[in-house]
Amino acid sequence: MATVTLQGNELHTNGDLPAVGTQSPDFILVDGDLANKKLSDFAGKKIVMNIVPSLDTPTCAASTRKFNELAAAHKDTVILIISADLPFAQGRFCSAEGLADVVSLSMMRSRDFARDYGVLIEDGPLAGITARGVVVLNPGGEVIYTQLVKEIADEPDYDAALAALGFESGDTPEE
Repeated sequence: MATVTLQGNELHTNGDLPAVGTQSPDFILVDGDLANKKLSDFAGKKIVMNIVPSLDTPTCAASTRKFNELAAAHKDTVILIISADLPFAQGRFCSAEGLADVVSLSMMRSRDFARDYGVLIEDGPLAGITARGVVVLNPGGEVIYTQLVKEIADEPDYDAALAALGFESGDTPEE
């Protein structure tokens, strides 16, 4: 179990992010066409999982925009935006923001992803959705970087995620 905060108030997750050096757990999430997507659907690419509570918050929106820039600059990398939002809401958000380079995936059918990745919030007002985190995988599906953002209202460490991928922080356009 990990502890994160929401505006300074402690919340607890069901576990910990997968360890660096391990194979990433498989998952089944739902895409914008209501089709199931598995980790193996993205095999052979570098993967950044931007795990967010909801795209309908300023911080989640900002991180999705930032990772969209990364995806546009690096076609060998797929950026998965994973949230509890319905695929319809994810699609509206990405369309309204012009975010065509990320793949939004929903936990609408199951919270297994959140449980398996140790990010399911178990108490407080956000119980049942995810803490904010980043998991980076190499093309073989091995975890090469993780970050559980300690304060849910904070953005992730983009530079550290980029460094794990072998990119420089200047490899994406500035906002």
